[in-house]
Amino acid sequence: MNRIEIRELTKDHGTHRVVDHLTFDVLPGRVTGFLGPNGAGKSTTLRLLLGLDRPTSGTATIGGSRFTDLRNPLRQVGVLLDPQAAHAGRRARDHLRVLAVSNGIPPARVDAVLEQAGIAAVAHRRVGTYSLGMRQRLGMAAALLGDPAVLLLDEPTNGLDPEGIIWIRELMRGLAAEGRTVFVSSHLMAESAAFVDHLVVLGQGKLLADTPLEEFIDARSTPGVRLRTSEPERMGAALAREGFELVAADDGRWTVEGIRAERIGDLAVREGIPVLELADERASLEQAYLDLTAGRAPFSATAA
Repeated sequence: MNRIEIRELTKDHGTHRVVDHLTFDVLPGRVTGFLGPNGAGKSTTLRLLLGLDRPTSGTATIGGSRFTDLRNPLRQVGVLLDPQAAHAGRRARDHLRVLAVSNGIPPARVDAVLEQAGIAAVAHRRVGTYSLGMRQRLGMAAALLGDPAVLLLDEPTNGLDPEGIIWIRELMRGLAAEGRTVFVSSHLMAESAAFVDHLVVLGQGKLLADTPLEEFIDARSTPGVRLRTSEPERMGAALAREGFELVAADDGRWTVEGIRAERIGDLAVREGIPVLELADERASLEQAYLDLTAGRAPFSATAA
């Protein structure tokens, strides 16, 4: 199995507890977003999972094994933690060739992932000449090199242009659709909402949420509908009979709180009221996230 299993994972730095008895699974076949304020323990959790740090207690395994026990780790786990990790004086193709040889990966994979990441034309250049976005693409090429079943990605869209962001979004969803495990740490809420299926949220080292994206947002949204109709008086009267109020919005539309669009649609059909626009209103991922993590961010700015 290629699932990630975190069990009672704890990490203390002196008297400060960075990760506090975390337990959750990251399952194959979906993109799992890893969210939390700065200082929440996300980076430490990833370091513990990759054997870059030792836990105070608990375990973090991939497919039932510790990362450090994997014989050829790049063939099982693709990792993007730091786009600056490649040596600046080494050519991009040579960087990948070294990784391939060290993990028993066929040389043909180097050119394949360079093409996939869109940097084959500049693979002869030294990494030090690359922009941040180009380094990010090289980091993704390295993560994909071993055709792994598990991918751990930290801020994968950082520094990418719009085309690159679309590419990485479609790539992650495609990898998950193939049955791979995709675990993505990010601070970009709007971007995360475009590709994440499931969320794991930390706050002050503790697990705050482990839930599907839609359920996470719905749990922090008040039901409401925005609509346009050519007969607002009739619509208002019909809604009043059902115990709801039609309220004028600033943009010429109308809003109704405490109801779903499907129910208003049924009501409009039954009453013969024309509806020009009808949509549910719900919180964004960013709003739901801020609602959950309020008061749990160790670093926050004050208003000017």
